[in-house]
Amino acid sequence: MPRPIQATIHPEALRHNLERARQAAPDARLWAVVKANAYGHGIERVFDAMRATDGFALLELSEAERIRQLGWRGPILLLEGVFDARDLELCSRLGVWHSVHCDQQIDWLAAHKTQQPHRVFLKMNSGMNRLGFTPERFRSAYARLNALTQVEEISFITHFSDADGPRGIEHQLQAFLGATQDLPGERSVCNSAATLLHGMEARVRNDWVRPGIVLYGSAPDYPLHTAADWGLRPAMTLSTQVIGVQQLQAGDSVGYGSTFVADAPMRTGIIACGYADGYPRHCGTGTPVLVNGVRTRVLGRVSMDMLNVDLTPVPDAGIGSDVTLWGTARNGTQLSIDEVAAAAGTVGYELMCAVAPRVPVVVEGAA
Repeated sequence: MPRPIQATIHPEALRHNLERARQAAPDARLWAVVKANAYGHGIERVFDAMRATDGFALLELSEAERIRQLGWRGPILLLEGVFDARDLELCSRLGVWHSVHCDQQIDWLAAHKTQQPHRVFLKMNSGMNRLGFTPERFRSAYARLNALTQVEEISFITHFSDADGPRGIEHQLQAFLGATQDLPGERSVCNSAATLLHGMEARVRNDWVRPGIVLYGSAPDYPLHTAADWGLRPAMTLSTQVIGVQQLQAGDSVGYGSTFVADAPMRTGIIACGYADGYPRHCGTGTPVLVNGVRTRVLGRVSMDMLNVDLTPVPDAGIGSDVTLWGTARNGTQLSIDEVAAAAGTVGYELMCAVAPRVPVVVEGAA
């Protein structure tokens, strides 16, 4: 039989989280962000559950093609725009809207011959200093785009760097509002954190919000808030089984480097999951895990294909017992991916995207 590890995608959780994002930003339309293959969940696997969105936002034209092949006829937005002048023809053919964040992209549009003018989102660098025109240059970029027959409609977009932290959004929001004042066009500024924290404010939610990580059941401002605090449900469960049991005596060590040493007799379980499956190697002793739905902890270092867990809280556990690395156990107990990520010194985004190709993925309820 195959190795018992698998990732399970939960469509009902995706639907629930999408609706939760809508409730957080009433009257705004919603971009469901599905970049990075839907944050590792798989575009094809999440598509049906996200059909209630108003549009899909992503990075790659190949991802846009996949969305169209699934039958989507609504808006699609390339968040970083095109990477080559030749991409504009495919944007026209697919009916894809795209961001414009630099002079070269405007030059490509100016030289582009098309019968179908483009819908573009002019991007402002309001303080994050990744992509976009500074507020001082924003209106001149708008004037150039507005003069092109190749451009049908111009909208405005920026990205918050600190929506999930103490600095907040006000410094960037004021830069954006000042530079776009009186310019005609739709606006989009809210990422996941801003959607949840500020979506009730009309001046922030604007015309479109862009939830990403919240759709997949992770809290964008963890640990200030948990996913449960926001009413989110995990969209992915990584599960496996106990494949071995060890009886340790006081002084016995566990795993490479002997980083865990038992101070009393105890039982441990060997779990079919390791860093080659995408589980973080930095999840050391104390990282939470569920065995038969009961919370326990990782012991020692994570190996390539295995890790060790404490079976003390689960005395009836043995070979074949269910293990939940994150997500929802069979008894309904949940383990937030954010909590596991925090133990590894990272964020839930990385864990979702890092699940290895060798891990089978199933969609709950699929035939």
